[in-house]
Amino acid sequence: MADIRKITFEKLPENSEELRGMPQFDQHDQFSMAALLPAVLCRYDDSPQDTIDMLNVLRGSRNMSPYDLQFLRDRMTGKAYIARSYFEGAVPENNYKPSVPYTVTVSDNLYSYTDSLEGYVKLDIRSSGADSPRQVQLRQKGGLWFLWENFLMADIKAPEGTGEWQ
Repeated sequence: MADIRKITFEKLPENSEELRGMPQFDQHDQFSMAALLPAVLCRYDDSPQDTIDMLNVLRGSRNMSPYDLQFLRDRMTGKAYIARSYFEGAVPENNYKPSVPYTVTVSDNLYSYTDSLEGYVKLDIRSSGADSPRQVQLRQKGGLWFLWENFLMADIKAPEGTGEWQ
């Protein structure tokens, strides 16, 4: 049976210092670390550099490459709704405006641990704009979990009234 956890944030982080100080920043818990990803991505429109700094914290010693930076820019510029779509209450009909406090549901599945190499896990996070959950892959090193792959930035159904997907 799948482990399903709801991770709640009173406030979304604005920089790497705030991120590290959050109670959800628990590197011993892969579910908490996965839930931080959409919270971090929500900052992109206001401050791409803060977002990059926070992603590098989640990644540990493996900083973002030039390719990663370009991919982030291509996927997130002008599409803040993608990150918001992972929070409860955010739907296309309300321009993906999440409920506060911000809540992300993270789950594992039958293949989360067996489909990956040892020390890696793929966890699911559901977007209200996508038909199936998106995945976050984490790697465990020294008992701590770090972001390895991010599959949350794929396009989703555009907010209602934007003319796309109609």
